[in-house]
Amino acid sequence: MLKLGRREFDDTALLVMAIINRTPDSFYDKGATFAFDVAMRRVRDVVADGADIVDIGGVKAAPGVVVTVEEELDRIASFVLAVRDEFPDLVISVDTWRHEIGEAACQAGADILNDAWGGWDPELAGVAARHKAALVCTHAGGVEPRTRPHRIGYADVMADVLARTVGEAERAATLGVDRRSILIDPGHDFGKNTRHSLDVTRRLSVMVATGWPVLVSLSNKDFIGETLNRPVGERLIGTLAATSVSAWLGARVFRAHNVAETRQTLDLVATIMGSRPPARTVRGLA
Repeated sequence: MLKLGRREFDDTALLVMAIINRTPDSFYDKGATFAFDVAMRRVRDVVADGADIVDIGGVKAAPGVVVTVEEELDRIASFVLAVRDEFPDLVISVDTWRHEIGEAACQAGADILNDAWGGWDPELAGVAARHKAALVCTHAGGVEPRTRPHRIGYADVMADVLARTVGEAERAATLGVDRRSILIDPGHDFGKNTRHSLDVTRRLSVMVATGWPVLVSLSNKDFIGETLNRPVGERLIGTLAATSVSAWLGARVFRAHNVAETRQTLDLVATIMGSRPPARTVRGLA
């Protein structure tokens, strides 16, 4: 059973985590949902499209203009409050590596702290524990937040992924985070080149075998773009292919820009695996 704040999910559930960017410079939407009211419309749209979780971020992952703690708080805290007020049962995640943001987000009603930078701020896990929030422990190869990997190398990338994510997960559990509320993420593109990201994808079952639920953030990533030689706006097909493979190998949560397409992809995979019945079965019966 996966426990995410006020909600619990069966072990067979494949969950869509919709990306909500409260940033003016996101690599994907270029600030399209930065404005408060536009971001709220995005939340309503993704819920209607089948999102189980919304993941709200106030700082883009790539290098760029420095965003202070105060500015990130301004982008996140009041917005989480508004989403919680309108959607009392929705699972809300906040994408941050800073414990100050995690504290404010949990006070505002967030259920998950999505630490995409691999425990860079060691105090963030303690915040999750105090607020009984879920925590995502991501592999970023030890690189500083908002920096790109440069000629990074691993003797065995999956061994490093396991050591860092499982280590962070066990540490979080020791601090008091409910073991049912800890997820691990291989961190596609984070601290990795394209071959590394492809390798962790094909070996995802190794992460699943640890017993920690696995979250993947594949959506429109550079490893897909480089593999298929496609710019950001033309990576949906590749994203859905990687999503299907990851679901088949046992991933549980899928962070996505394209929610309706991801929901349909996961529903079909779940039906093929036998954990979800077809929506209807009339062919050959009439």
